[in-house]
This record gives sequence, structure tokens and C-alpha cells, in this order.
Amino acid sequence: EDGLGSALLLAIEDVTQRRDADREKDELLRQKEVLLQEMQHRVANSLQIIASILLLKARTVQSEETRLHLRDAHQRVMSVATVQQQLQASGLNERIEIGPYLTKLCASLAASMVGERRPLSIKVQSTSGRAVSSEAVSLGLIVTELVINALKHGFPAGAEGEILVSYDVQDAGWRLSVSDNGSGPTAVGDEVSHAGLGTSIVEALAHQLEATVQKTSGPQGTTVTIAAPAVSAEQQ
Repeated sequence: EDGLGSALLLAIEDVTQRRDADREKDELLRQKEVLLQEMQHRVANSLQIIASILLLKARTVQSEETRLHLRDAHQRVMSVATVQQQLQASGLNERIEIGPYLTKLCASLAASMVGERRPLSIKVQSTSGRAVSSEAVSLGLIVTELVINALKHGFPAGAEGEILVSYDVQDAGWRLSVSDNGSGPTAVGDEVSHAGLGTSIVEALAHQLEATVQKTSGPQGTTVTIAAPAVSAEQQ
């Protein structure tokens, strides 16, 4: 109290256990990344095997209806494989730039489903925006399903055309649309098929994203729009 003396407080802490815990955490994270990469590799291989089996079976069956169903299943397995391939380098909850992701996805779809056999093109227009990988999977599957439907039902054999995939982010939320300038289904049977499984898949995926689906069709083509408010978007 008289200011003539001083005191020194010395504290010693053993941080050995903390450092051991940090090293163990880093090792577990490394093992997790290795396991994730291995799992993605196995999933990709499995999807390719399943797709190959479906395609081989489609070539051997006698029933045309069965052949069409097998080819349809093959396309959907390949669509999942394409989405998985584009997300292979991302982490479980990592945010992904949607524009480049959709561009790569549509390039893969064009290479595998259009190629040089048909005078069709798939283009992507996008503003900047991000989503976690789980939501990017749903967006990718929606785009893939809509592109497949446009290729199957929008253009007669040998017809020229374009499929446009647009993704836009604004304060009000995000909007995804897939449009084509084809003539649409030419038969009642096609229309029923077009409005069946593909539509159900898109609506189910949109529901997961808390988004709405709107479709417009006319002589100038078909447009399907999926829109969600900002509250359910991860693009901020």
C-alpha cells in the first residue's frame, strides 16, 4: 500500500495436451478429406458401371418400350454422374460459384448428349452467385433434367436449335430458367411423357430449394423457370 514493494505473478500452463489435440484434429481432417475423395471416386466409378450396364441392356432387349425406358434410366444415371463430377473438388459445405459450375455442367451435357450428331447448342448466361454444394447438386440436377427434356422433346430429328440456361441473382432472390427455341412435342404421347417423370423430378428438387416452378410453351419454344426468394438463397 505504501508503494515501496512490487509483486510478480507468474503462471505456468502445460499446453502439451492442447497441442496433441490440435495435431489429432488436423490428422482427422486430413483423413476426412482422403476418405471424401475416395468415396467420390468410388461413386463416380459405380455410376459409370451402372450406366454402361443399362446401355448394354438397352441394345439387347427386344421390346422397344423397354429399350426406351432403359435409355431413359441411362440418361438419368449419367446426369447424376455429370453433376457429381462437377462437384468432385468441393467440400461438403463449401460454397460454389454457380455460373462456372453450370457452364462446366452444360459443356459436359453437350459433349455427351449432343456432340457432332445434332445441330444443337447449349449456352449459359449467369450473374455472380454462390450456393453450398448440397444446393448446387439440386440446381445441377434441375438443369440436367430440363436440358434432357428439351433435347428429347423440343426438337424434331435433325432440327437446328439452341438451349439457353440462365441464372440470375438479385436482392429479391435467385432465378434459374432453361429455355429452348424448338417446336415442342409433336404428339400427344410425347406431351404425356414430357409432363411425367421429368416434371416430377424438377418439382421435387425445386421444393427442396423452397422454390416455385413455372412453365410456358408456345410455337417459339418452351421456358421453365425456377425462382426462390432471398431468404432461402445462399448467394449473399
